[in-house]
Amino acid sequence: MINRFHNPFPVLASRGHWLLVVAAVMWSTTGLFVKAGPLRDIPGPTLACLRAFFAAACLLPLVRRSDIRFRPGLVPMAGSFAAMNVLFLTAMTMTTAAAAVFLQYTAIPWTFLLGLLVLKESWHRGSLVTVGLAVAGIACIVTGSGGNQTAWGNLLAIASGLTFAGVIVSLRRLRDESPVFLILVNQSASCLVLLPWLYLHPPVLSIQQWLLLAAFGVFQMSIPYLLFARGLKSARAQDASLIALLEPVLTPVWVWLVGWETAAAWTWLGGGLILSGLVLRYTVWSAPGDGEPTNGGSADPSRDPLNR
Repeated sequence: MINRFHNPFPVLASRGHWLLVVAAVMWSTTGLFVKAGPLRDIPGPTLACLRAFFAAACLLPLVRRSDIRFRPGLVPMAGSFAAMNVLFLTAMTMTTAAAAVFLQYTAIPWTFLLGLLVLKESWHRGSLVTVGLAVAGIACIVTGSGGNQTAWGNLLAIASGLTFAGVIVSLRRLRDESPVFLILVNQSASCLVLLPWLYLHPPVLSIQQWLLLAAFGVFQMSIPYLLFARGLKSARAQDASLIALLEPVLTPVWVWLVGWETAAAWTWLGGGLILSGLVLRYTVWSAPGDGEPTNGGSADPSRDPLNR
């Protein structure tokens, strides 16, 4: 009881979990970029391609030759990431930022299922409660969707959730690889698969739009994914998917604070349910080993760019 009193969030005791928190906060700025005036009318595939291009360009100088090696797991990881990238950004251009980001977190039950089947991770009561509240929150958002939330936008956002789960599990399986190399592979694949779209629909952009897209790729994508991959070296895939719930909670807040968009009451209710599950998971039902590194925590530190 004394230890629990002194540390009410034991799962956040490790450096890896805090890296996941920072990554989620940086991800939550998506709406500030996509809904900004200069980028608002750019098609989703174009946004996805150029964001991935700048993210990859930022990471390329950080990759060492010794980091580069092929693993079969790179294929499903890169495929999931490329699909998630275009599905999510296209969804955000077709529906509200709040609905898109909350519905992407249908990834939570998928991640728990894949973590159980593929990674052999264990479940406990707190995780099940969190998943239940997350599903209830997502149902609220879908049920109360209206206004400029389109059925297609919501459907694409849900599809992006399935691919996001594939990314989380893949990064966890490849936790012994260089995070910089993994994220570079993801961003490069995302850019390459969308080059035909860019060829058929060449963008005519201003200098301001190019600068915003560069910032979008570097600060909202490459840096947080690098932190996320590093955090997964010592955090379970299930914990990562739950901590990442900070993103959908914060995304509509930033957009609302700048006055660009107001989410419906149903969206806020759904977000509240999701956040409640997250708080309960890491307080009332925190697991005994949540703050301890797992077998992925012993990866070679010389391969970690954050330790350079």
